[in-house]
This record gives sequence, C-alpha cells and structure tokens, in this order.
Amino acid sequence: MPQLAQDLQGIVNHKLDALLPSDIRLFDKYVSQYEGVIKLTLGEPDLNTPEHVKQAAIADIEANDSHYAPQSGKPELRQVISKYVKGLNGVEYDPESEVAVSVGATEALNAVLDALLNDGDKVLVPTPVWSMYMQLVSLTGATPVEVDTSADGFVLTPEKLEEVLKKEGKGVKAVMINDPSNPTGVVYPKETLEGIAKVLKKYHVYAISDEIYAELIYGEAKHYSLTSFAPERTIYVSGLSKSHAMTGWRLGFICGPAEIMKNICKMNNFLITSLTNNVQAAGVEALTNGLDDPKEFKAIYERRLTFMEEGLRELGFDMARPQGAFYIFAKIPAKFKGDDVAFAKALAKESLVGVTPGSFFGNGGKGYIRMSYASSDEDLHEALKRIGKFVSEH
Repeated sequence: MPQLAQDLQGIVNHKLDALLPSDIRLFDKYVSQYEGVIKLTLGEPDLNTPEHVKQAAIADIEANDSHYAPQSGKPELRQVISKYVKGLNGVEYDPESEVAVSVGATEALNAVLDALLNDGDKVLVPTPVWSMYMQLVSLTGATPVEVDTSADGFVLTPEKLEEVLKKEGKGVKAVMINDPSNPTGVVYPKETLEGIAKVLKKYHVYAISDEIYAELIYGEAKHYSLTSFAPERTIYVSGLSKSHAMTGWRLGFICGPAEIMKNICKMNNFLITSLTNNVQAAGVEALTNGLDDPKEFKAIYERRLTFMEEGLRELGFDMARPQGAFYIFAKIPAKFKGDDVAFAKALAKESLVGVTPGSFFGNGGKGYIRMSYASSDEDLHEALKRIGKFVSEH
C-alpha cells in the first residue's frame, strides 16, 4: 500500500482541520456494535420507494437514456418541480432560470452556501438543528453563529433574530431555517414567518429555507413557507428523500430569484456536472403521478408519532409537540441530570436502544435525545418497552 510522500504531509485544505466527522453518524456506528440493538438514530424511512416511481427509472434505463443531461436538470423535471412548489407554497418559479436539480438536499445546501459566502461572512443557524449546517458553512470560510431557540419553543422568533442581527453587525450574510425542524419536529407558525420576513428585509440578508420535511405535517398543524413572505430574498431547498422515501436516490432541488440562481447554478454545475438520468425520470414520475404518495406515508408516521409521544410522556419525558418530520426531541427525565450523551450510551449498552444525544444538534440540545419514528411499528413498540425498563431501573 502506498504511503504519502513525506514532503506532501500537511498539504491539505486546512478548512477541514476543525471539522470532525458527523457526530450523528459516529454515534450510530457506536450503537451498532451492540448485537440486537434497535436503532432510532438516523432519519431513514423504513418504507419503500413507490413502485410506479421505481418502474419509471427502470424504463428510462431500458430506453438507453445514458448521455449527459442538462446541468441544471432535464427541462421536464424542472417544469414539474416548478408546478409542485407552486402548489405547495404558492410561489411560482421559472423552470428555465429559477429551478435547479441537485444530488439531494445536502449537495443543494453546499451549492447555495458556496455561491453566497466569502471568507469572514457570518451565517445565523438556529439550534438545535441538523449538525451538518455548521460544517457546511465553515467549509466556505464563513462562520456559523448558533442561535439557541430552546427558550422559545425551538423556533427562531423575529425578536430573537433582530437581537442577534444587531449584535453580530453587518457581517451576517444569511440565516438558515429548517422547517419542519430536524431534530425537534417543530413547525413554524405563519405569524412567526411573517415577522422573520420583515426583519430580513430590514437587515438586508438572505434566508436559506430547508423544507425537506414539508410534506410530513401532522394534526392541525399547517406548513407555511418563508418563500411565501420573502420570495425575493429566500432560497428554497428541498427534495424527494423524505416525502417519497427516496433517500438513496439523492434527488434534491433549489429554487430562488433568477439573479442569484445564476451563481447557484454555476456552483451546482461544478459540483455535480449533472444528475443521473434515471433518477430524474423517477423524479418526474413522483411529481406527476405520485403527488398522493406522501399522504400514505404521512398517515403511517402520524400513527407512530402518537404512539411514541404518549408512551414517552408516561415514562416522564417532556418534549415540544412534534408537528412535522419524523423525529421526537425529548428531554430526558430529571434524575439523569441532563447528561444526554451518558444517557444514550447507557441506553444502547444496557437496553439495546439507539437514540441520538441532543447536544449533537448544537446549543439548546443538551439534556435531550432525538428519536426517529421512521422505524417499523414492531421496532418502535419494542424500543418503548426497553426504554421504560431502563428508566425504571435507574
């Protein structure tokens, strides 16, 4: 096996030096060492991609669609994305100049951040939130500024946003919003988004709105998009991973005003060249004949949410009411003294249930654990029994 030449040691991109591997992935690997563990660690649906979507991809392969696609996506896919987003959020994007496809929502966020940010810029990141946000911002040379939302029901309020913008000064280029939220499952109220939009306009900053879970809203809650209130300064990111159980297909998309999309598309093109053809064919099918598919999935997730929430509350866990996505962000019982990492490690070792420590999601997450209810009903029922036994014995 070759060893790197001595004179090349240390010749790397030093922006990576401070970035560690994903705590979430590392912890998932940690709990996997225990045979028989039930893992509620990752946001991975146990459901299968709808059959008609799979058949569309197979037909595309059999038709020998094996050449480069347009870099921003096939016209027919961008057209159905535009129509889909208008139906969901009420905002119309030109398929030609204001829509681009990406390799999942994570690559979309990479393209957006790389297109917007310069060394020394700042990005406000309401926490707790999916930890990759901070790492993606740091890779650009900009600085992520965590904004703890735990005192406000895990929602960034307009008042808090304005307070932080005043404190941080003109270096703030953007604020990132994840709605519905990973890890909390909280959905932003309409009035809050209206207030955020007013503050954004006052302070001249972009918003990056990650709405990957928008199709998974439960009960009386309703999803409103920040794009509806500040379309001229909001960059919209989403995809089909969660709505259509297509995590492995890696199909995301970006929408925004044409002027900034020029830069975003340029960066996106450098990152991916183009998205796989049969994946695009599947996307066209999902957004044409599969608009009702998320409803079936949502009913399953909502049933699981009700079961897990009621069971955990009986065991002494407190939580913000999860209204969307497929996570419960629960505060561990007081007798465990807020040590979420120790709690999660002991739960995995002694009771064979894997959950993710809340502190991995940034400020405001300490003392909480995230549990995904995208696992099977059987696993969730057994996991709740094991958690109950663990809590009662400690």
